[in-house]
Amino acid sequence: MWITSTGPFGLTRLETLTMARIFITGATGFIGRALCRHLISEGDSVCGAVRSPQSEKRLFPGVRPFICGDLQHDVDWSSALQGVDAVVHLAARVHVLKETEADASRAFQRLNVDVTRELAGAAARNGVKRFVFLSSVKVNGEFSLRPFREDDPVAPQDLYGISKKAAEEALRSLARETALECTIVRPPLVYGQEVRANFLKLMQLVASGLPLPLASIRNRRSFVYVDNLVSAIAACIRHPAAANQTFFVSDGQDLSTPQLLRGIAEGLGKPVRLFPFPVSLLAGVARAAGLNETIRRLTESLAVDSAKIQNTLDWHPPFSVQTGLARTAQYFSGRSSGGTAHE
Repeated sequence: MWITSTGPFGLTRLETLTMARIFITGATGFIGRALCRHLISEGDSVCGAVRSPQSEKRLFPGVRPFICGDLQHDVDWSSALQGVDAVVHLAARVHVLKETEADASRAFQRLNVDVTRELAGAAARNGVKRFVFLSSVKVNGEFSLRPFREDDPVAPQDLYGISKKAAEEALRSLARETALECTIVRPPLVYGQEVRANFLKLMQLVASGLPLPLASIRNRRSFVYVDNLVSAIAACIRHPAAANQTFFVSDGQDLSTPQLLRGIAEGLGKPVRLFPFPVSLLAGVARAAGLNETIRRLTESLAVDSAKIQNTLDWHPPFSVQTGLARTAQYFSGRSSGGTAHE
């Protein structure tokens, strides 16, 4: 429920949201499961959207399911949103599959823009107080000369970033027209237990023990440990000052690629074999091998300034990047050895 107090002139002021009723999309995903675990531990009532009854087994224990289908068609969200205090919208399409650019564009528009607009509209009609949207640093671009701030111009470079920008714009428009409070969170690369994609590939590469020509890289990249991200999302659900704000969230300590690899290696308990190699030559070799984007991510900077959320919500990451990397590596080691990983 919402806790209020009397402010100046006898006006009622919203203080915080405690024991909330929260609806989450993407609840069975990497971030969604971590968020559900966090909210359940805080005593919240959580309902998670799933595509099918078979998907329910991926929900964190204690989360009630709402079957929404594949989101390709309109969904009647009303029954899931009645009595809900806040919605956290995590579900999104991230990758381009084996399809034409036109088909990919339509898919990103449908899943990342249209569904966001429809869900937020339904939330507004059903009296939901707050809508927290997980966007991405990609709204600002792929690389940065200095850490991005929330008031910097946006310049998305791919279909995913473009669709997230459009979804943000739709939410801001809705917030101006209704009583729904929309909060936007833009994380950089998220890592942690159950991480997949590029970060998993990095851990596999370090675990292989292969020598890597990456010691000469001097970039700066922001990351966010999944448990830090869900802590920030919880603050955005509860804090009155989060209403209609946009926040970058990170671990608060940027790393170069060599520093990241050494941190992963330390967590794995393995040596990391880095040797110097001119970055310009590395880029040339990558272009010839068709790995230009991969090397750019390893060599260029992409950092964010998370001072705004710290100052506005008095939020600070509860875990250091060292702790995050160690826990991620521990989970990876347990899975790789066939052991049981802890939730």
